[in-house]
Amino acid sequence: MIKLNLPTFDYKLRKADGKVWIFDGIRKKYVVLTPEEWVRQHLVHYLIHERAYPKALVKIEVGLKYNTLSKRSDIVLFNRQGSPWMIVECKAPEIELTSLTAQQISVYNQTLKADYLLISNGMKLICYQASAGYTPLTDLPNFPD
Repeated sequence: MIKLNLPTFDYKLRKADGKVWIFDGIRKKYVVLTPEEWVRQHLVHYLIHERAYPKALVKIEVGLKYNTLSKRSDIVLFNRQGSPWMIVECKAPEIELTSLTAQQISVYNQTLKADYLLISNGMKLICYQASAGYTPLTDLPNFPD
């Protein structure tokens, strides 16, 4: 896998069924290692270990309904009251982060109503404050106490 612009960590890989699998510490199971999953696992580790976001409040592939469509967000961080605080959309490293990526996550936010939206391809992080009209931020917010 490609080296990302995120801190590396001690990940666990295994091979089975002709595929490589990576252990997901949030879901507590091995999942197929795709470029997007590589970004997701690095990003989750970064948010928990570097940014001190509480692991217990991180959920992977949260289901949601948009109109009549079933969707799944890559990562949702909840506040201590149990409401979505940040939605994270992960893309493979070779995927450029564009306004379409931001639009995709803003559609999810019409249902989840999080304060912050984060998009990343592992090379770049772009965070928006949804409550301020999707204003781009220069850094990730600190997790609220």
